[in-house]
Amino acid sequence: MSGKDYVEKDYYKVLGVPKDASATEIKKTYRKLAREFHPDANTGDAKAEERFKDISEAYDVLSDEKRRKEYDEARSLFANGGFRTGGPGTGSYSFDFGDLFSGGQGGGGGGLGDVFGGLFNRGGPRQAQPRRGADVETEVTLSFEEAVDGATVPLRMTSQAPCRLCNGTGAKSGTTPRVCPTCVGAGTVSRGQGAFALSEPCKDCRGRGMIVDDPCPDCHGSGRASSARTMQVRIPAGVQADQRIRLKGKGAQGERGGQPGDLYVTVHVDPHPVFGRKGDNLTVTVPVTFPEATLGATIEVPTLNGPAVKLKLPPGSANGLTMRARGKGATRKDGTRGDLLVTVEVVVPQHVTGDALNALEQYREATASDDPRAALFRAAKGA
Repeated sequence: MSGKDYVEKDYYKVLGVPKDASATEIKKTYRKLAREFHPDANTGDAKAEERFKDISEAYDVLSDEKRRKEYDEARSLFANGGFRTGGPGTGSYSFDFGDLFSGGQGGGGGGLGDVFGGLFNRGGPRQAQPRRGADVETEVTLSFEEAVDGATVPLRMTSQAPCRLCNGTGAKSGTTPRVCPTCVGAGTVSRGQGAFALSEPCKDCRGRGMIVDDPCPDCHGSGRASSARTMQVRIPAGVQADQRIRLKGKGAQGERGGQPGDLYVTVHVDPHPVFGRKGDNLTVTVPVTFPEATLGATIEVPTLNGPAVKLKLPPGSANGLTMRARGKGATRKDGTRGDLLVTVEVVVPQHVTGDALNALEQYREATASDDPRAALFRAAKGA
């Protein structure tokens, strides 16, 4: 993407958010649009793929606070007819275009790193620097067991990469770009400004240093194209629901020998019909009978992907009592495991007949003088 394309594209309009949208609003809108237009959900739909590419490009810039600020200022400067060297009431205007995207989170395409590389460099034009690839964001849904024990999952991603047809030159096959005669390949030209020499992007090549007379039909002269790839990604054991994992160097390819970006994976976890989770501990609710809760018992408790364990239920156990099976929980980062928290649920039979009914009647008569609500009424009366 050329510098002109960059400043002329309205990324806010692409995402459908106002210019004062918060970072949370931008992220929420991007995720909604990315799910809607992802190539996996629109197989063979070229328009959806192009829309997904534009959405990803816009989010790459607007999701980064520094890059968003520089993008807003750059668009404002171009909208006003060029660059200003004096701010209102200050006598000077400082804008570090030299750092824009260089060594930072590069977006897809040719960006402003080439355009503004030597804007205020008095020592001469800057050479094109290696540019780090864009960060890529995706989502994956794991089963409960996979989240606890870890899993290797395939992820299909679409990101910007050098155009394969033209090898990143931007020129049609069989042709080559020519050096811009105005800036002689520097991408910037200098003009006098009082005692200073001010460098600004070359208007003829838009800061690229090269002119493409016959553009590549795939990338339209930008040298970048949308690239889809599938990679196997290891999700570590013990990952939490909605956790965001950073995989260094697994994002989009860099330019001119720059390092690749990072891959950020947001993990969603399907619920389990039996087990729940609290941090590194798993939870399970186990029903027990009234005699077991009253007299005590040794009960069997299921574990996740392992043999059952036996726990000793103490006599007089109340409904909601929680016991602990150590080392039967989720895997921690250091390889150890959390615990299994077992909550007791006393089951009351719905139908009692025969000897069981007679026994309960006798029990009720034997404990008639023991009123479990006496303390409640005393407290209510303030006694």
